Amino acid sequence: MSRQRLAKRLAWQQAVHDPKRQPLNRLPTLPLLRAWQTQRLADGFKDFLANPRMRPAAEFFLSDLYGDRDFSARDRDVARIMPIMSRLLPESLIAAATDAIELAVLSHAFDLRMARALAGRPEPMAPITLADYGDAYRLTGCPRLRRHQIELVLGVGWTLDASVRKHGVFKLLRASRFPARAAGLSELQGFLERGFSAFDELGGAGEFLEAIGHRERQASSRLFAGDPDPFGAGVSRTPRRGSAGSRARSGP
Repeated sequence: MSRQRLAKRLAWQQAVHDPKRQPLNRLPTLPLLRAWQTQRLADGFKDFLANPRMRPAAEFFLSDLYGDRDFSARDRDVARIMPIMSRLLPESLIAAATDAIELAVLSHAFDLRMARALAGRPEPMAPITLADYGDAYRLTGCPRLRRHQIELVLGVGWTLDASVRKHGVFKLLRASRFPARAAGLSELQGFLERGFSAFDELGGAGEFLEAIGHRERQASSRLFAGDPDPFGAGVSRTPRRGSAGSRARSGP
């Protein structure tokens, strides 16, 4: 894993979240958008959550990749771990964390642009409808980066799945728990342990990740095409107001 690659992503993270450098962080439509997306993703994962085998991996995706967690402490941990990562954690797991950082930063950048589009509505703070979301998605554009966003989600999953299959990775991860805490890396350690455990219980990630990839690529294509029901959930879905604290990552 390249230190330069990680350094660039961490610098991007700091820039995109800084309200002084990026005033769009102050838009009141941003928490409204995140609340809408939180509900959309929860609705889209209902079948995974109802499947005992897939439930842990689905919960990990919703909480640690898409969800309302504050990822800043985890991402600071990754920045600090570079000098000692070879002694604490398998490189494959650090690669998964690095991709998760890139995903969070890219998703936040999309959130900012979509929040700006939503702020241009006649009533900016009105509940977001499916049509509003589609309009903002298309105004934001960047189909290539949207595809990359989906690939990052899947990449984290595939890396964790491969790590589960490698002999000795679990022991190394567990052995790093106390040194990680001592080094102040507990957020990163927790992220990796939750991901490893979830994919270990999954017992093979192919069906789960392929289903997510198919749905998200299809939804993105439909959104760009102006389909009135891009998520296949029925266009009559009632818009919902969310709490200001929600921080869902922008999904396709």
